[in-house]
Amino acid sequence: MRVIVEVTALALLWGSIGTASAQAPKPVPSETTVERQVKALPNRDTQIGIYLNVLPDCTSGPLPTIRLVSPPAAGKVVVRSGKAKATNYKACLALEVPAYVALYKAPAEFVGADSLTIEVKYPGGRTEIQKITVTVSGPGAQQKI
Repeated sequence: MRVIVEVTALALLWGSIGTASAQAPKPVPSETTVERQVKALPNRDTQIGIYLNVLPDCTSGPLPTIRLVSPPAAGKVVVRSGKAKATNYKACLALEVPAYVALYKAPAEFVGADSLTIEVKYPGGRTEIQKITVTVSGPGAQQKI
């Protein structure tokens, strides 16, 4: 199972100090599109994304907003709350922060490709569109070790 970790840090914006007409510059919202492939088995929850926000002091910031833009044709997507643990992430030797985990589940009889699109809005105005293709194969199609 492949785990995707989306991490963002909030930036501090400093405004001008002085006259009453001075205004802090407004952040320019940015939008990026990411395409990913995930393998899954029928009738099993498969993690398709994990979303969190780690601040420079290794604490959690506000979690992003997640929206299902286009649902999968065959399966279902749910988002659950959880905790993410990481070691040696940037300046953080060890951390545990809240996270959202997106899970995909195909029906028991489904085999094939399914696709969905998720919109993730992070604090500070950054938006990420995730186009995820899930390839569902039967138990015999998995690689054996």
